[in-house]
Order: sequence, then structure tokens, then C-alpha cells
Amino acid sequence: MGFWDKLTAELIDIIEWLDDSNDTLVYRFERYGNEIKYGAKLVVREGQQAIFVNEGQLADVFGPGTYTLETQNIPILTTLKGWKYGFQSPFKAEVYFVSTRQFTDLKWGTRNPIMMRDPEFGPIRLRAFGTYVIRASDPAQLLREIVGTDGHFTTGEITEQLRSIIVSRFADSVAEEKTAALDMAASYDEFGEIIRKKISPEFESYGLDLSKLVIENISLPEAVEKALDKRTSMGVIGDLNRYGQFQAANAMEKAAENESGGAGAGMGMGMGMIMGTQMNPAAQAQAQPAMQPPPLAVYHVARNGQSTGPFDMGALQSQAVGGMLTPDSLVWKPGMAQWARAGDQAELQPVFAATPPPIPPAGS
Repeated sequence: MGFWDKLTAELIDIIEWLDDSNDTLVYRFERYGNEIKYGAKLVVREGQQAIFVNEGQLADVFGPGTYTLETQNIPILTTLKGWKYGFQSPFKAEVYFVSTRQFTDLKWGTRNPIMMRDPEFGPIRLRAFGTYVIRASDPAQLLREIVGTDGHFTTGEITEQLRSIIVSRFADSVAEEKTAALDMAASYDEFGEIIRKKISPEFESYGLDLSKLVIENISLPEAVEKALDKRTSMGVIGDLNRYGQFQAANAMEKAAENESGGAGAGMGMGMGMIMGTQMNPAAQAQAQPAMQPPPLAVYHVARNGQSTGPFDMGALQSQAVGGMLTPDSLVWKPGMAQWARAGDQAELQPVFAATPPPIPPAGS
């Protein structure tokens, strides 16, 4: 075997990439001197694209499939090399495999709180985090803008930049939407889609597609969360008076259980009945009948053939002192069959008893 035959036999004739990682975006197929045989087999699997680069220039791009590398199926490289009539010898070119599958569960989050003006709480600070999904939509653009000559480019090398973009656009979206912090929990999906659409053009400039963006949590400062917890507790408790009675009843019941013998049981039953009455306004009303106030005594007084009044006892007292009401005056009140003398009414006797006697004539 001659020297040339030995050399050509050692050259790689199958070009493929078996990806056993879960974070590799771009892989450069390595071989000595970047020499490829004429007629070599190129195997591109589903979820991959292969890009040939000649002296820093992007040449041919291959999608999934198996190819025999000959002049007719590498036209751009053939033009760059100046092979007008084809070639039979090995040629040099770099081959980059780009993974076009989706890369899921990439993390994003705010390192520092985002300041915003909330319609309910006023100025507050928010934190947020979630996940997103990307894939290489334009491998050639990705290679030009991001990868360069990196032979093993992973998602970890670009996620920091992508995270910064997401956080920045998240802050813009929250400020523009002006949604109350307490209402954001019901709008995670909507916010995620708004931010995804806003960020997508920037990702596309890198040759990437932002397939999905998920907001997992938007949290308030600890002090605000504690205040909300207290407010929630108050709402759950409801009527504080009833809650206090319930707590007292529980305490009394436990105290009764700790007492020995029948006395403790009796005390527990007694306290239970008392607290039950207190906690049930209807039962309390039945246990304690309401005291009805006595009806007021009111009378009509006949004067000059006309009925005047009605007058209560205070007014009648004043009239008696002024001489307008005498024991012979006719009076009537509801319940009486007819008019009668005021002096004959027992309940009017105190009115006349307080009346001073007539003033004696002068000189008597």
C-alpha cells in the first residue's frame, strides 16, 4: 500500500454527531486537519442541522438525512473552493452540528426586587421567577451571532444573557399593564404570553425561537405578605365577638374536663349551657323575656266645648298649676267609655295634690 493510499484510508469517511447531552446547542465535528474525503457520508439526524464552514465563511447547510459529499450536493463549498470540474481528493472544511430540538426547563428569575407602583398597596417591590423553552430556529444565524468558533456551545453559555432580557421585559410589562399585585396570580399565563411576544424578536436576532415562557411565581416582600396573612385571618374569623365566645367556650370545656368527679362534669355542662345561650341570640332572647315599658298616661281635656290634647302627665301638671286644669275639668283617654271629671281619675290625683291652694285675700 502506497503512502497516499494509507493516508486516505485513515481519513474519516462518516461524519455524524451522536448527542448524549441535554444542553449542547452546537458541536463542531473534530478530526485532524479538518480533512474530509470526497464521497464521505454525512449523517444528520432528526433534531439536527449540519453547517459547513470554509475559512470562516458559512457554506452549505444540511437538514436531517444521509448525504454523499460530492460536487453536486455541496454547491456553495464547491464555488468557494473553485472546483469547476469537480474533485477527487480530500478537502478541508469545518462541520458544525446544531441541535434544533427544544431545550426545556431553562430558569429565569429576578436577582433584585422590581420596584412598581401598585394601585392598592402603593410603591412595592416584586420578585418573580419561572422557566422558558428555546430552540435554534436559524442555525446559520446562531453560528454567526453567538457561537463563532466555539467547538462545544451549551445553553449555559447564553442563558445568562437570555435571563437578563426576560427580567428586563418582565419589568416593562408589569409597569405597562398596571395590574394589581394581588390580581397577578390569576394572570400568569397572560403575562407569560405578553412577555414572550415582546422578547421573541430579540431571541430571533440570535437565531433562537422562544417557544414558551412560564411565570411560576410573583412574590411580595415578606412584610407585605405577613400583613396579607393577618388580613386573611381576620376575614376567616369573621365576627370577632362570636370568635371570642367560641374560644372561651373551648377553654371552659377543657377546664371542666380537667376537674375530677361529677362536679367537673356538672360545671362543664353548666358552662356549656351558659355559653350556648350567649352564642345564640335567639335562645338568649327566649331565656330572658324583654321588659315592656309601661304605657304613658295621656288625656284629652275639654275646653270651651272643644277637645284639646292629648297631654301627658307633665303637661297636665303644668296646666293644673296654672289653673287651666281643675278637678271639675272633663277629661278622656283611650279606653274610657265617655268624658269624666278629672278629679275622679285616680291616676290624676297626684297632679292636683301638687297644686298650691288659692292665695288668701290681702289683709286677711
